[in-house]
Amino acid sequence: MLVLAAVLAVLFLSSRGEEPRPPATHPKPAPIVLDRPASGPSLAVGITEANPNLIADIPPPDPAPWPHWRAEMARLNPVVYRIFVPWNEVQPRADAPPNLALPDNGCVRNKGPCASFAGLRDQLRALAARRWQGMIVLAGLPDWAVAHVPGCRRGASPVAGFPREDALPAYRTLIADVLALAHEEGADVRYVSPYNEPNHPYSLAPQRTRCDPSAPSLAARGYAPLARAAREALADAPGDQELVLGETAGFREPTARATGVPEMIRELPRSVVCSARVWSQHAYIGGTDPVAVVEKALDARGCPRRYAIWITETGVGPAPGGLSLARGITSQAQGCRLLHQRLLQWYRDPRVTLAVQYEFREDNLFPTGLVTTDLTRTRPALAEWQAWGGDRKPDAPPPKSTCANGG
Repeated sequence: MLVLAAVLAVLFLSSRGEEPRPPATHPKPAPIVLDRPASGPSLAVGITEANPNLIADIPPPDPAPWPHWRAEMARLNPVVYRIFVPWNEVQPRADAPPNLALPDNGCVRNKGPCASFAGLRDQLRALAARRWQGMIVLAGLPDWAVAHVPGCRRGASPVAGFPREDALPAYRTLIADVLALAHEEGADVRYVSPYNEPNHPYSLAPQRTRCDPSAPSLAARGYAPLARAAREALADAPGDQELVLGETAGFREPTARATGVPEMIRELPRSVVCSARVWSQHAYIGGTDPVAVVEKALDARGCPRRYAIWITETGVGPAPGGLSLARGITSQAQGCRLLHQRLLQWYRDPRVTLAVQYEFREDNLFPTGLVTTDLTRTRPALAEWQAWGGDRKPDAPPPKSTCANGG
């Protein structure tokens, strides 16, 4: 019937002496290149958000306030959607495959409102619906994958450890499974980061042989096997995904319980540190910008390619002292102004090509979000991120500050 209708339409237009118009098409937009330094000032924006109901409409339909906040997310329109893959949650047993549709009640801890979703499957469906670039970050070692290494465990999570060598095949399989699921759902997962905050004792522990900043760091020893395994998984996977190294917490200098970023870069094997185009760094507003020391440390390794640098976690708020060095914020308005200034600084550095807000909906224990946990109020930083995102091209002139009293 549709074919017959099309034929009749062509005959009708021809009888009137008109050329039939070709059917409307909606080509996929050309990807924005972020994995190498820009030719001039440029900055794309990204988002980390656990609940895909804030990204796209995930069936079944959900009531207010979710559609309203999805619309605000659409106004932000990030280039990159950053998604955590919690290995310890999706594969708690070594003898069972990872559950990539693990049910989640959609609350923030025990705080509502809640909108449930099916784990990574729904996150990838939301990514596909928005057609943004996807980035996955592995996090959390299952108990069965942990090699307990002696050393300083001050500030460590009870489950933090180093990956066992015999667990690495399962880690590679997990990456392959996530990429296969992304392909099945039509999601563009372009970037894979081996592990979140490997220089922080909450993620990998012990960080040092003893609780002394002068003691040898062990972080590179724990991270390098994961980076190699991730690189192998990407080499075997179909498609063209990029390895992103780092995801380092913003410690500029060694501490008794953590590894400084320059120290981490210096200690990694050159075959690892030179195997990627992108180094990802966390830098919360209110702390000192670590970009200069990261650039210096990377340049000192003499890799053949110049790294692009991504700020894959940033945000404004009173972050807990044990998890962040950003303690200089006294108000949301002040934080917004500092955010604008920092985004301008990153925009002007051609090596910094992406800044990712953490998160959209605020975690009540890590309050750096753009909307409150109860989804009733916005933070001043939301309008600032929307000004930098939206339809704006990364290399367009920077937007004017949206913050009170200017930027």
